[in-house]
Amino acid sequence: MITATQLRAARALLGIDQKTLARLAGLSVPTIQRMEASPGNVRGVVDSLTKVIAALELAGIELVAEGALSTAGGRGVRLKAPPKKH
Repeated sequence: MITATQLRAARALLGIDQKTLARLAGLSVPTIQRMEASPGNVRGVVDSLTKVIAALELAGIELVAEGALSTAGGRGVRLKAPPKKH
């Protein structure tokens, strides 16, 4: 799974816009826009989601699941869980 936040962050790390990601994934810009507007996990057709993930990975993005270790090395950012409120 990939969240909408991860998708937007991946584009930002690559320095590409929605149009470029759509072209790389072979999808339409509205499809990318809908994916990025999803609350939480990206919703959509599995084939489209697979194409986006493959395009991001081919471009050099490593998607890291919550709690998983990053094994690819290289620089990156990770969103931490917000601190617990007392």
